Amino acid sequence: MNIWTLFSFIIVVLILLPNLNILISFFTEQTNNWEHIKEFILPALLKNTSILIVFTGIFTVMIGTSLAWLISAYDFPLKRFFKWGLMLPLAIPPYIAAYTYNGILNYTGVIQTTLRNDFGIRVDQKYFDIMTIPGAIFIFTMFLYPYVYTITRAFLANQSSALIENARLLGSNAFEIFFRIVLPISRGAIVGGVSLVLLEVLNDYGVVKYFGVPTFSTAIFQTWFNMGDLNAAIKLSATLMFIVFTILILEKVSRGRRKFSQTTAKVKPLTPIRLTGWKAWSVFGYTLLVFSLGFLIPFIQLFDWMILTFDKIASPAFIGFITNSLTVAFFGSVMIVGFAVIIANFARMHRSWFSKASARITILGYSIPGAVIAVGISAVFIDIDNLLFTFYESIGMEPTLFLSTSLFLLISAYVIRFLAVGYNSIESGFDKIGNKYTEASRMLGMGMTKTFFKVDLRLIKGAIFSGFILAFIDILKELPLTLILRPFNFDTLSTKAFQYASDEQIHEASLASIVIVVLSAIAIFVFHQVLEKERN
Repeated sequence: MNIWTLFSFIIVVLILLPNLNILISFFTEQTNNWEHIKEFILPALLKNTSILIVFTGIFTVMIGTSLAWLISAYDFPLKRFFKWGLMLPLAIPPYIAAYTYNGILNYTGVIQTTLRNDFGIRVDQKYFDIMTIPGAIFIFTMFLYPYVYTITRAFLANQSSALIENARLLGSNAFEIFFRIVLPISRGAIVGGVSLVLLEVLNDYGVVKYFGVPTFSTAIFQTWFNMGDLNAAIKLSATLMFIVFTILILEKVSRGRRKFSQTTAKVKPLTPIRLTGWKAWSVFGYTLLVFSLGFLIPFIQLFDWMILTFDKIASPAFIGFITNSLTVAFFGSVMIVGFAVIIANFARMHRSWFSKASARITILGYSIPGAVIAVGISAVFIDIDNLLFTFYESIGMEPTLFLSTSLFLLISAYVIRFLAVGYNSIESGFDKIGNKYTEASRMLGMGMTKTFFKVDLRLIKGAIFSGFILAFIDILKELPLTLILRPFNFDTLSTKAFQYASDEQIHEASLASIVIVVLSAIAIFVFHQVLEKERN
């Protein structure tokens, strides 16, 4: 028992409380609303959710894996740009992409306007209606495929070229190599990437709400705020948690025990083959198409709308939205990195069941949709406030829901939701430096805590910075948690953009959206540079 154990235990309890509260409440007495939801609404929720995750998973695997292989194995025009540019769709939150594409494709959008005014062509609206389940699948695919692309490319970059060269010597063509060698050895990376995609789809509220597609996220919102039934919302949240856990179990099972290892200690990384002629331009065209659909087209449209509405929207109040977003993102990221460092250092220094459990529980929050975390943490904070009523009265204060209506509630939810992002980065940093410097310092008489601050912390600066950037991006874009848990009259860029879009003021939503996209794109570029520097 030491300070690291104590702090880790406290953090684990804080993460578990909201989730355990939801699971326990699922077995409480059923309300009339829940009976109605279970009989008439739940089947449609399960159907829509299944369609979204199945087809989004298939398409993101196809696009992300193919791009990762092309970038890793070949040289073609603008490859250096596309290497990090294909990550940029992550800078555009799916809900912003949803209303942007709807604005492009609807009756008054640039495509139909051009067809009518310049070519005299009038088209049937059903061919341009993106506000459907297939439209939602398109949005999720184009703006979430970077999860599969990034993880798979990182895996392929470290693979030996011997497998590929031997296959070529044996007469295999490019397609045979991809399907018979690249896909099998990359299965673990692909499954890891697509599992993140599916969790993001389950977490989404903005796209499905704007497109009018009933899912668990929208049902939780409606049950809690429209019906005023927190108990039924908790039961819906618990049902969604069971679906999430099923996906995580299937991910573990699908990876199986099959492993691929090198047959020699000398690993020669893949050497890209320079493509020429129609092959080079075909690959360039494919990557450019994906980049354009996933980033360039929506960004240009948002920029155009921003110019039209800048004078109307830019105001001191808008500066306040930027300040609010940066404030919660900064403090949330700092807490995430701080907690992640504590647990990661504890897990590597103490080889016990509790340290292993702590690491597992830390990454649990990222697997749980924001709406579920919001329900769970609200219930916990309301219970705490109820317990504090006596204390408030004893010091002369009016009993109030102080904690459950404060900014601290929102930041705490961010920490639970995104702690895994910071932890994974910092854990990889500790794995890279090993324990030799720590053990040398301890042998020289320095204590564990002093060694951490004098030695370990300085060696993992890059990992801490990377974890901070990733958490900052996620908090900046987060919508469900912020919509539910923000204090009264507290708006961020994400909530304001969504409010404008929901009120059919799509052009007015562009300035907040552009700021989110630009800040996220800069952070992604910095993260990419830090990652490349550490690899080299």
